[in-house]
This record gives sequence, structure tokens and C-alpha cells, in this order.
Amino acid sequence: MQSTVSSLLRPALAAFTKHGGQQRWMSSKNGLKLPNVAIAGVTGAVGQEFLELLAERDFPFNNMKMLASARSAGKEMEFKGKSYVIEELTENSFEDVDIALFSAGGSQSKLYAPAAAATGCIVVDNSSAYRMDPDCPLVVPEINPHAIKTQNKKNIIANPNCSTIIMAMPVFPLHQLSPIKRVVCSTYQASSGAGAAAMRELEQQARDWVEGKPYTQDIFGRQYMWNLFSHNSKVDPDLLYNEEEIKMMRETCKIFETNVPVTATCIRVPVLRAHCESINIEFSSPVDIDTVRRTLQNAPGITIIDNPEENQFPEPLNASGKDDVMVGRIRSDPSLPPGIGYDIFIAGDQIRKGAALNAIQIAELLLE
Repeated sequence: MQSTVSSLLRPALAAFTKHGGQQRWMSSKNGLKLPNVAIAGVTGAVGQEFLELLAERDFPFNNMKMLASARSAGKEMEFKGKSYVIEELTENSFEDVDIALFSAGGSQSKLYAPAAAATGCIVVDNSSAYRMDPDCPLVVPEINPHAIKTQNKKNIIANPNCSTIIMAMPVFPLHQLSPIKRVVCSTYQASSGAGAAAMRELEQQARDWVEGKPYTQDIFGRQYMWNLFSHNSKVDPDLLYNEEEIKMMRETCKIFETNVPVTATCIRVPVLRAHCESINIEFSSPVDIDTVRRTLQNAPGITIIDNPEENQFPEPLNASGKDDVMVGRIRSDPSLPPGIGYDIFIAGDQIRKGAALNAIQIAELLLE
């Protein structure tokens, strides 16, 4: 993936019209007016990744506004050689903003995203607040970029759940080969999915273990080192699936724009960064393994790590800090007829493609 505007998009800015026919920024032969950008939740793990990726990909902008909670307001933050003062996130933060990247939590998104959208600003929201809203597109740019134009009625574009994005990246191109009848997914989710505080707590528990101290248990309320446990989201009393699993089931169908039955089991593992997933798929008609491999090799945003002879497959350490989702353990499922079932194992950086990178790619689509 190139460091400037995504190679999947046109590199030059084209005219972009807001609700009401207003244009705040556009390109022309004689000059270029660039969008004003805001980051809501700039001090968090994803907010910091937003900044890193905006710089890394040379995202074009005019002014930058950094927004966070009241306790961070007034602090200074460096970005691209310039010092910015963090402002408190309020309803009045977006009057001159064209694109707002939100990663401040669902409650904050519900409060402030509509206020931002009402000014004509386009919100790209990383929370779960608007994912299943029928008037808000749920977008993975490699899969359904058209949804930004065809479904966006509220000026709010939803970023899918991290586990959903990482799973959808290899599953969608396979779904194009032969409609998938069923997906069974088990996740191995890093502490990064619960934010910077959870990552710090895992590091602290490692120090606690070395020093023989009681484990710090402020985030998950349990030992994380040398342990794994069911995802910490709330379990639905009727379905008996937790919220993370339900998100994967429902969001996949919205992104694919068709009913793809998904069942999931989501587990926290003592890894700092990058989620892994074991995925079993069942095709509606046979597909040979060479076609499966070739399709995955040619799919955008995927790197194949599949070396059975050397036992080299996707690992969270190797996926951390990478844009692509790593795919390996590609093999036929012997419990189904030949060509019908396949297993794969994947690893993807939850903070990058699972969150910040996907949002930045959506913003790049807006520039187109």
C-alpha cells in the first residue's frame, strides 16, 4: 500500500459536495483547497494511529483539529513538525471541519457525531454506534466502497468492528468465487482491542509476574498473563453470544450486502497487538485449492504467509504494525466434500487495518 492516497483511488482530489450543494473544498487546475480534518479521541491508541497514518500516507489536509476529553484539553501535541493544542470535544467543535475521524467511544459518538454531521462535516466513526443504522454505510474500502455514495444519508460513515474487518478481507474475495454458505470463526484477540489502557495493563502484569507481585487487574478484573478468556463484552442472555460475536455475525452481512451465515467465538489472549482468527468456510459449489490460493494472493490488502515445510504461518508479532492482513494455513476441510470446505488462519493489526487504517482509507475515498 503506497504512502500517499491509496493506489486503489485516484491520486488527485476531485470535487466533493456536501448536503445542500455546498462545497468547502475542491480541486481545480489553478489550485487546490484542502479539507479541514478533526480527530475526536486523539489521545487514545486509535487516535494516535490516525496521526501516524495521516503522516505516513501523506494525507492532504488544510487545518488539523485535535479533540479529546476535558482532562486532555490544553495539552500540546506535535504532528508533522507543528505543535497543536488539544481542544475539548464538544458539539461546537466542527463548524469549520470537513472530515472528522472519531475514535472516542460509542457514547461520545452518539453525542457528537450528529452535531458534526449537521454542519456538513463527514464523520468516519470507529465505534459501534452507527454500524447497523440503515442510513449509515458500513464500509471496508476493498469490499464495498460504493456504499459511501449509495447509503450515506446522515453524513456518518461507520467503521466496522476490528474482528469483522480482519475476517472480511480474505472471506469476501472467496465469496466472489462461489457464494459462501457458512463461516465458522474463532478469534484470538489482543489487548489492543480494549485500548491503550489494556495494553499497559498487560505489560504491567508481566512486570508483576517478574517481581512476584499480585497482578494488576483494573481493566479486565482478572489475570491476563498466562491466561485466555472469553471476550469481555456483555453476553446476550437469550443468544448466549457476546457482543463481539454478534457484531461479527451481523456486520458481515451488511458489508457483503447479502446474507452470509457467520458463527463466532471470540477469545482474549495475552498478546499486545494484532488479532488472529481461525476461519472455516463452506462454499455453495466446489472450488479447487489452487483457485483459492490464487484468489487470496491477488486480493488487495492481503499477504500470504503459508509455508508448511518451515511451519511459518501468520503470527501476531509479524502482523503488528503492518497494513495487510496475513493469511496462511490454507487447506481443504476433509469433513466436507472435495472443494466445498476450506480452513485458513489469519493475523491482522487491530489498531491499523482493524481500526485506524480502514478509517483513513474511507477518508481517502471521500477525497476521490
